[in-house]
Amino acid sequence: MAERVLVIGSGGREHALAWKLAQSPHVQQVLVAPGNAGTANSGKISNSAVSVNNHSILAQYCKDHNVGLVVVGPEVPLAAGIVDDLTAAGVTCFGPSAKAAQLEASKSFSKSFMDRHNIPTARWSSFTDPQDACKYIQDAEFPALVVKASGLAAGKGVVVARDKDEARKAVLDIMKDKAFGSAGETVVVEEQLEGEEVSCLCFSDGITVSPMPPAQDHKRLLDGDQGPNTGGMGAYCPTPQVSEEVLQEIKRSVLQKTVDGMREEGTPYVGVLYAGVMLTKQGPKVLEFNCRFGDPECQVLMPLLKSDLYEVLKNTLQADLSSSPVQWLENSAAVTVVMASGGYPASYKKGLEITGVSEMGIQVFHAGTALKEGGGVITSGGRVLTVTAVRPTLESALCSANEGVAVISFPDAVYRRDIGHHAITYLTRTRGLTYKDSGVDIAAGNRLVDVIKPLAKATSRPGCNAELGGFAGLFDLKAAGFTDPILVSGTDGVGTKLKITQACGIHSTLGQDLVAMCVNDVLAQGAEPLFFLDYFSCGCLDVRVASSVIGGIADACQMAGCALLGGETAEMPGVYGPSDYDLAGFCVGAVERGAVLPRLKDIMEGDLLIGVASSGLHSNGFSLVRKILERSGLQYSSPAPFGQPGQNIGEVLLTPTKIYSRLLQPILRSGAVKAYAHITGGGLLENIPRILPPELAVDLDASRWRIPAVFSWLQREGSLSEEEMSRTFNCGLGAVLVVSKQDAQRVLRLLQAREEAWIVAEAVVIRNLEQSLKDSPGRSPDTSVLQNGALHGEHSTRKRTRVAVLISGTGTNLQALMEQVKKPSSSAEIVMVISNRPGVMGLKKASMAGIQTRVVDHKLYGSRAEFDGTIDKVLEEFGVELVCLAGFMRILTGPFVRKWSGESTLLVLCANLQKGFVNFTHECNVSLNPQEEVDAGAIVVQEAVPILVTDTEDSLSERIREAEHRAFPAALELVGSGAVKLRDDGRIVNEDSN
Repeated sequence: MAERVLVIGSGGREHALAWKLAQSPHVQQVLVAPGNAGTANSGKISNSAVSVNNHSILAQYCKDHNVGLVVVGPEVPLAAGIVDDLTAAGVTCFGPSAKAAQLEASKSFSKSFMDRHNIPTARWSSFTDPQDACKYIQDAEFPALVVKASGLAAGKGVVVARDKDEARKAVLDIMKDKAFGSAGETVVVEEQLEGEEVSCLCFSDGITVSPMPPAQDHKRLLDGDQGPNTGGMGAYCPTPQVSEEVLQEIKRSVLQKTVDGMREEGTPYVGVLYAGVMLTKQGPKVLEFNCRFGDPECQVLMPLLKSDLYEVLKNTLQADLSSSPVQWLENSAAVTVVMASGGYPASYKKGLEITGVSEMGIQVFHAGTALKEGGGVITSGGRVLTVTAVRPTLESALCSANEGVAVISFPDAVYRRDIGHHAITYLTRTRGLTYKDSGVDIAAGNRLVDVIKPLAKATSRPGCNAELGGFAGLFDLKAAGFTDPILVSGTDGVGTKLKITQACGIHSTLGQDLVAMCVNDVLAQGAEPLFFLDYFSCGCLDVRVASSVIGGIADACQMAGCALLGGETAEMPGVYGPSDYDLAGFCVGAVERGAVLPRLKDIMEGDLLIGVASSGLHSNGFSLVRKILERSGLQYSSPAPFGQPGQNIGEVLLTPTKIYSRLLQPILRSGAVKAYAHITGGGLLENIPRILPPELAVDLDASRWRIPAVFSWLQREGSLSEEEMSRTFNCGLGAVLVVSKQDAQRVLRLLQAREEAWIVAEAVVIRNLEQSLKDSPGRSPDTSVLQNGALHGEHSTRKRTRVAVLISGTGTNLQALMEQVKKPSSSAEIVMVISNRPGVMGLKKASMAGIQTRVVDHKLYGSRAEFDGTIDKVLEEFGVELVCLAGFMRILTGPFVRKWSGESTLLVLCANLQKGFVNFTHECNVSLNPQEEVDAGAIVVQEAVPILVTDTEDSLSERIREAEHRAFPAALELVGSGAVKLRDDGRIVNEDSN
């Protein structure tokens, strides 16, 4: 069904928006408030007299007139919170919230935000005292010649001074003489940047940005960029000065970082984000942000928009930009020329008659116009009309726009004839080619070397000084303390984890992945990692990205105890895409001749395998991970159904690979370890056999270690077999050691002092080895087998009772229950934690343990029955068989209690915990609940807590809590295992005694 749309504003921008919206088949009518002569009764478009300043009246008007979408043009109503107020009233409104609009409304806020999020911009400072501002201008080590009113000044609150005297005068004009009113109570003084200024706009749904073609506005009144500053005298699009590579850099380092930063600060940016960018020799830098379409940029962008604007705005509001790309006309250019009143931007006459508009063969967007009484159009503002032409080339578009301007007439009209001259000069210039023209920037490479030299130097160790700059690196083995060493080398990359890094814009953790993959391989031979070299190749060298990656490599080298001895940066346009890069690493280590691993001849039946925890996926299997994500329909920016609270999927997947050298080297040197398998490509099933003699095998029992939730999710979403999982991923074990039984506990204790580790298997003899080889000639038998199907959950998945725990607060009893179900012998599995209060510590504890959580807030439900019904649905969704009430502070209804205490195996546990002094003992009860009262029922476990003479209320409460933490897990096991059941009469039956 077609909708009615309301556009707020009265300028050329709003006419262009209304014109484009009216072309949509989804739009029945476009109302413009207050509008101008061009939006009055023009096909689907008409003006509205509704007040836009009173948001309550406006909201009611929208409801009364069935307005399905409000589009806000100018910045003032956005800063005043029109989007917030209309949205709160149930009216869909396109644009950023008032908090998000601070990016434009407060230049001081905007500059501070850019500093916080490392968005490139000019050096600056803000002032509320004019004398301080003038002193800053005088003393700055850079040309501090740009003075801005911090508040909104209709696009005119910026003075670019020629010298310090003019800059100081601008400060006094703004702050003392109130040239821009209250907008100038705070001023921002900036460094003057040199280069081309371009307007880079994008749609943002709060997560994804969709850039528009770059445009260039002309602020000065007269040809040749002369005369006073204005709101804009014309624009053209696209700008050839902005290459595709530069546009991608602006998208990545400015637009996306801004949207990400706003989301991180709790203020999602939804709407149009406009970055005024200066193309400096050091790269793009932000001059300022606007929180809406530019004027006159909008008048050249809308005619070039191929997509349905209504659909684009709706997709933006529905956070669906990533799946609905915005389309723009190709091989086309647009030029708009502004016709202004004589005297603008100062005082000017109004009411002058305009002629020639109807004779136009190209698009004219009205701005400062009004309908004349009796017919005709008259001037009513400073910028009167924008004449826009779309043609195959920029030159032909400018020619057509100028021809259109020549037909229109009103007294003392002012306009420029050179709109787009920067681009035309750029296109027609000739010069000799340079290496940079081919895509290789030697200067950028030199800047990168300067950045990473101190990083490499910080990794120096005995044997080398890690100074970069030579043709090759040197390492002195004797100085490193080796007597009879064997050199060990390893090389690796990070696989398609790169694609996730580049998609998320998180580059700093990748260096640890690269170092870990190489160092852990060298370590598997018993060697000490000595030095590392990296290879960074890219399509276009981004010094910021490259230094982030290599900085991560240097940090990881320090973690591993090896030196970053050298590296290579290769810029290869045409081989890689503009924003693509690849990584490879090389590690060299050394081991004394008698300490080389694995010692296959020493490994025997009965030796134990100790698994050391991984941090997650490490750097293997990401092609499969990406395929599963694609199938699931989730984005990297989606909240993670695994990992810690508040993390998105990309952040969890990019958890860096663990480096085991500092942990394992002392243990390896002790001689207790016979072999060490680094669990990389090929997972558990391919890597463990590499360290076993051919006659031995192991049965891995996955119930013995903690499997991170990401693996369970991947298996479920991808419908992966256990063999596929264990042959692709590490499944929670990053390293596996082979030790003798007599050394196992000592090694395990040493590991567990710093890391999670478990005994995961025992080596056994393959009894039918010869027969296996006969049955499968040419194929080695599998010597590593995963038992128990334990990848379906965090722990063992042999049939365990599925448990949900209901909490209200810190979850202290929950912690005791989670510790219990970690044990291999446990008969229970916690699959869900529910709280009636959001943000409580218990939910965080559950999420960190990889357990699914839900919040069912009782305050959002009209009745207890409705609240209980929602919990009931969640329990059924997760196949819960047993419910534990652990500090759950809501009274549950009778039907709920009866259902979950019925004849089926669905039982309810609750802790009957009382506080205060009662006679000489305190009782801690854990009960099965056949009754409607939460704290009544047959007692499963009861523990008396004696009251001591020396007890205080706090000390007694603490000992009661300790009793709870013993009793509750014990009761969970009794009921979960079926050892205790409930009869029809509400009495307990002990199955073991039958």
